[in-house]
Amino acid sequence: MAERHFSLEMIEDFLGQKRIAMIGVSRDPKHFSMNLFEELCRRGYDVVPVNPGAPSINGRHCFPRVQDIQPPVKAALLMTPPEITERIIEDCYVAGIKQVWMYRAVGKGAVSMNAVEFCREKGMEVIPGQCPLMFLPGAEGVHRLHGFFRKITGRYPQHRMAA
Repeated sequence: MAERHFSLEMIEDFLGQKRIAMIGVSRDPKHFSMNLFEELCRRGYDVVPVNPGAPSINGRHCFPRVQDIQPPVKAALLMTPPEITERIIEDCYVAGIKQVWMYRAVGKGAVSMNAVEFCREKGMEVIPGQCPLMFLPGAEGVHRLHGFFRKITGRYPQHRMAA
């Protein structure tokens, strides 16, 4: 399973980036991607929205493509359907992004196994699945519960084993 090929350190490294592209954030205020966008902003992240159909999201300039972001970012959170993820991941590579998180809470989320393999072949760190809100300090309600259930079922990311 793809989710077994990443570690808690990778998640911590990703969340340690304070400037993150969020690709596929919706303009719909009721969409979960907007909830995640707002929470990351509230926590002090400089979230750079990427959506070719929106000039701005919540007052922040929105870029049509990840390659257009200036200054460039090092990490990208994908909120796209899997078939779009495959195309977007190539854009991330061209843009020099080294850390990619393919969001998933339920269903497929943004995860595409072809895109995961592309990332690994190109030396990009990839987190295929999971919801970032589970890993933020002080996660509330359903996010903390989701993390708890993943821990008791053995599906919560582990720390890397020292060599």
